Amino acid sequence: MSRRDGTLHRRLREQLRLWHVTPDRTIETKGSIVVLGRRAEQRVAVKVVPNGHDEWFSGRVLKAFGGNGVVRLLDQADGAFLLEQLRPGHSLASVGGHLGDEETTRILNDVILNMRPGPVPDGAPSVESWGASFGRYTSRGGDLISPALIEEAHQRYSELSRSQSATRLLHGDLHHHNVLLDSERGWLAIDPKGVVGELAYELGAALRNPCERPELFTEPSTIEKRVDWFAKALLLDADRVLGWAFAQAVLAALWELEDDGVLNAGVGWIALANAIRPMLKSVPM
Repeated sequence: MSRRDGTLHRRLREQLRLWHVTPDRTIETKGSIVVLGRRAEQRVAVKVVPNGHDEWFSGRVLKAFGGNGVVRLLDQADGAFLLEQLRPGHSLASVGGHLGDEETTRILNDVILNMRPGPVPDGAPSVESWGASFGRYTSRGGDLISPALIEEAHQRYSELSRSQSATRLLHGDLHHHNVLLDSERGWLAIDPKGVVGELAYELGAALRNPCERPELFTEPSTIEKRVDWFAKALLLDADRVLGWAFAQAVLAALWELEDDGVLNAGVGWIALANAIRPMLKSVPM
């Protein structure tokens, strides 16, 4: 066990004690530990993330959404969250193959419509600040992604950022793996990162997922159907949705390189960017 993992487990034990949670099951992921358990008669979930994790302040984000379209926050500490337990808790990614892409897109759209945020919490980043990875990659002289593609994505990301309107608090990572089913409350979003931007930005993650199915999300007909559905249902400019999806696909690949040093899911995201490229028009101002 690494020192970081040991610290995370100690923090988890401390929060279970403070919140009087009896654990039933523990789930460890690459960047967090989740315990499903009980507090008195209530079924709850406790999640802890390491210091510096991009969900460190997600409790503030969940609080701002107030349970609207998202899992309910019951209590929080730095990097630790006490949540309602969603049951059965199946992800949209796990059942999407059975439901079909049109139905999963409709569900994602409904979740977005239900997510009505309150005031932006202190310290929430902007989409502009998230774009810093373009410059970092260029300064390092990376060669795993085409420099022309990086430049085009960076330029479009910057132009879209400058021309935003009606910015608000967004989930920031809303995709098929972060939407779970609850038998009483329906489909709900989990694990927000929290970012301030226009609503069209929110769709980028959904359009490059499920990440394990690049043969689906890189298909031009799928891209067109998804973008058309979201744009009409959410009253958004389809060209801006498409432009954000293109730029974010490249940016997500850069984040994977920063975190892991290799492209895994990022290979599919770059393929998506290249599939969208011929569809792009000038950025609407």
